[in-house]
Amino acid sequence: MELSHEITVRVRYPETDRMGLLHHANYFIYFEMARTELLRQRGISYREIEDSGHFLVIIDIGCKFKRPAHYDDVLTVRTTVTKVTHVKIVHHYEVMRDGLLLAEGHSTLACVDREGKPQALPEMLK
Repeated sequence: MELSHEITVRVRYPETDRMGLLHHANYFIYFEMARTELLRQRGISYREIEDSGHFLVIIDIGCKFKRPAHYDDVLTVRTTVTKVTHVKIVHHYEVMRDGLLLAEGHSTLACVDREGKPQALPEMLK
């Protein structure tokens, strides 16, 4: 079963470049926001996960840009969990404006302890 969630984000002026386009680095911030809200929708917070001694670190991330987003656009970011292993979670992202796909991305998070050593995902994330 795939888990999905959508958030809405308005592109703010400081997130754009001189051409008024959403700067590429900000897509990754939007991905982070979307992942956080996906967890929140399930009744889980990053704070709870970290307080339990589990830390989710990005080990792979990428984005393919298809069309630009502009200042003041209202975007929908859909996050889907596509794979969960013993220690990793893989997400897929779609960034859309009025149903038009602007970008697709992915990230892989690994669960580590306070020393950065891999550990099993907590039950709440399985």
